[in-house]
Amino acid sequence: MPLVLPRNLIDAADRFGLPKSWVANLSATVAEVGRRWSLTLGEPFQPGGQTAWVAPVRDEAGRDLVVKVAWRHPEAAQEADGLRVWEGRGTVMLHAVTEVDDETTALLLERCSPGTPLATRPEPEQDTVIAGLLHRLWLEPPAGHRFRPLQALCDAWADEFHTKWAAGAVALDPGVARDGIALFRSLPATGDRAVLLCTDLHAGNVLAARREPWLVVDPKPYVGDPTYDVLQHLLNCDERLQADPRGLVERMADLLCLDRERLGLWLFARCVQEAPGWPLAAEVARRLAPA
Repeated sequence: MPLVLPRNLIDAADRFGLPKSWVANLSATVAEVGRRWSLTLGEPFQPGGQTAWVAPVRDEAGRDLVVKVAWRHPEAAQEADGLRVWEGRGTVMLHAVTEVDDETTALLLERCSPGTPLATRPEPEQDTVIAGLLHRLWLEPPAGHRFRPLQALCDAWADEFHTKWAAGAVALDPGVARDGIALFRSLPATGDRAVLLCTDLHAGNVLAARREPWLVVDPKPYVGDPTYDVLQHLLNCDERLQADPRGLVERMADLLCLDRERLGLWLFARCVQEAPGWPLAAEVARRLAPA
């Protein structure tokens, strides 16, 4: 029987640069992972993500788990390492991980039941849950850790921004663009502490569970300024971001005991970075630009 593909994975192969060769080999890869861990495979969750085949499974012991067969890409390279450090404190638990080949990593994970995304709840409730989770995730990195610094992520994204800017894809005043991307590069070095970050925490990556009310999935760990870690949630609150970005900043800063001004600067810089191809980000960047 042909392997069922999540809709978002199909779109990613068609439009977002996911290697079609990797998708073409996915059926054999999933079958190999199933044999390696003696799993009974279910159909993948829909619409799924853009870089992984994720499905419910049952192992030989009868445990209901989740398998994630993922295309290896830089941002998610240390997901398993982060989950090991968090040990299920606010995140799903990692049961096993294996490198299938040069392009593929497989993770065997705790299954969240009922698995309802936090995104189905009102945004004020999302704010409170996200803040509570972040407080728990912001651990001091273990001695001798190999997690990448937040600076590396920001520099890479800033370089991508400059490429798009040179191609004329940035609809921003040049001064605003220069100031924002310069901040995006400099802010990681000016934080007063460095913690283990999730970097992609938003309500779609938080699922209802039994062991804890809500658990984080799909973290992309780095180490750096905790203020950065609020940004993806802010960017996913489109209506409030458009209506009152400063009010949204103040609410999340207060919930997390963060400096309002610094979070505002981070949001301005990130909106500049996101501006190519996203008009809302460009609009918010103009409104938040320092005088």
